[in-house]
Amino acid sequence: MSVLVVTGTGTEVGKTVTTAALAAAAVAAGRSVAVLKPAQTGVAEGEPGDAAEVRRLAGADVTAVELARYPEPLAPETAARRAGLPRVRPEAVAETARALEEEHDLVLVEGAGGLLVRFDDRGSTLADAARLLGAPVLVVAAAGLGTLNATALTAEALRSRGLECPGVVVGSWPREPDLAARCNLADLPVAADAPLAGLLPQGAGSLEPPVFRGRAAGWLSPRLGGSWEGEVRPAGREWEGAPR
Repeated sequence: MSVLVVTGTGTEVGKTVTTAALAAAAVAAGRSVAVLKPAQTGVAEGEPGDAAEVRRLAGADVTAVELARYPEPLAPETAARRAGLPRVRPEAVAETARALEEEHDLVLVEGAGGLLVRFDDRGSTLADAARLLGAPVLVVAAAGLGTLNATALTAEALRSRGLECPGVVVGSWPREPDLAARCNLADLPVAADAPLAGLLPQGAGSLEPPVFRGRAAGWLSPRLGGSWEGEVRPAGREWEGAPR
């Protein structure tokens, strides 16, 4: 896949760190990478946004592009309306991603919030941009209680639009997973109707960038360019195979 859209089951589930891990693994494999953030909200002018954070973690060789920025931490359409700024259109997202695709081996398009968060006053969403691109959509989910319903709804929305989901990634695997998180490792692929494609350890984004780059591939399945084989099983109080 040369263009991969990254969405989440909601906000603060680990989309940006997952996008950085995908980028780092691809760069380590010798691929050129661009990350596209269609709408950055909640960040003032001059401050680093999500695309810059991906570049910081994955390396300066990653091309980082941001289409629009809105100061308030709201859904893109709401933030644009309140700021009196132009909305992001899915056509612009697709056009920019295609232009980046011409010069890069992999283009990662990171959404804001969940799949169906509104971009504009027409009700356009990240799903519309993915459909225009004909690109698969990776789902980043939370680990614990409540994640199955959100994951199932996201997967259903993807299927209803004819969009492929290559897998679901847990964006922040807790250091001490509770019963719900442990059970969700088996249940998330069922909810998503897609394979479990990675586990990112809690706090991965706070690692020093060289350490992050060295470990990123071990958090992702081979399907996503990594080496994680997806075996996490109980061994006393620890979990063998859990990412570190």
